[in-house]
Amino acid sequence: MAVPQLNNRLASLDILRGFDLFMLLFLQPVLVSVSRVWSAPWFDALMRQLDHEVWEGFRCWDLVMPLFLFMVGAAMPFSLARYRRDGSGSRLPVYRRIVRRFLLLFLFGMIVQGNLLGFNPDAFYVYNNTLQAIAVGYLIAAVILLNCGLRGRIIATVGLMLVYSWFMWLLGDYSPQGNFAFAVDRMILGDLRGDLTYTWIWSSLNFGATVMLGALAGDLMKNEHGRPRQRVAAILALAAVFLVAAGLLASCVEPIIKRIWTSSMTLYSGGLCAALMALTYWWVDVRGHHRGLDWLKIYGMNPITAYVLGEVVNFRSIVASVSYGLAPILGEWYAVWLTFGNFLILFLILRVMYKNNIFLKL
Repeated sequence: MAVPQLNNRLASLDILRGFDLFMLLFLQPVLVSVSRVWSAPWFDALMRQLDHEVWEGFRCWDLVMPLFLFMVGAAMPFSLARYRRDGSGSRLPVYRRIVRRFLLLFLFGMIVQGNLLGFNPDAFYVYNNTLQAIAVGYLIAAVILLNCGLRGRIIATVGLMLVYSWFMWLLGDYSPQGNFAFAVDRMILGDLRGDLTYTWIWSSLNFGATVMLGALAGDLMKNEHGRPRQRVAAILALAAVFLVAAGLLASCVEPIIKRIWTSSMTLYSGGLCAALMALTYWWVDVRGHHRGLDWLKIYGMNPITAYVLGEVVNFRSIVASVSYGLAPILGEWYAVWLTFGNFLILFLILRVMYKNNIFLKL
């Protein structure tokens, strides 16, 4: 569905979301292709940060997925605002919308990484994708937002993390094969799990908590109490420091492990997301600096389109069909050119949509 661009939305939300997607759908894959043909100590160190931590610990690339979930939450107080007022009106329409969005996101996740289009039952995975984590986190957060006040939302967010951790402490350890989250996935999903180094079912509690951390930031930036925007940015920055500190403190008893989405990782990554949000909000919406940043809205205002096209459609054949003569000239760098061209075409498609005010919503 094509909708016009909204004038009352926070530019910082679109810009930070766009930065996250640019990293995922342009910079990192191009640099990975470069790393296959060229090496230098400083570049190898950079590429290590552009890959996921093997198990315990946290690298820069481990922030991409939490930031995606956090930004979904940050936008929710704005998109659900009219349904959160007191009154006797039926909320059935909004719940229908929430369920529809949940189902569509889950379906797109099956298409992206669940091998749904492979038509091979033996290679089909039910739940193993960022879009599906967003779908579940969005569903949990939407129910909380529609039914709880501020205190209830904070209690629910903390409760999700505590329930996750309690069973992890009680019924397993934090090894790759011995943790409770892995056992739940193995019991429920069986052979439909996909990548066995990640967990999804039990981790859904903290997907919801991550989206809720974003929603609490969105509540703050929505600023219904009329605080000065500089104060809003300062509060958000202080919250970021608190969350990072809480995550590091919690890591003393529960390791920071992104692959099973521990509560310590939820707090730590949530704090980093809040810090990026505070910085972007202060720079863009408080100070009014847009120069050199507005192009990120090309990604940020069509996030689902960008993600699905970037992950599903391979434009390399188009690049190869018009530049195959470069293969003997570029040699091993030809693969880098194909990757660059692939994501450049995706960017140009999104740019045309942006220029024509075509924004696809679920």
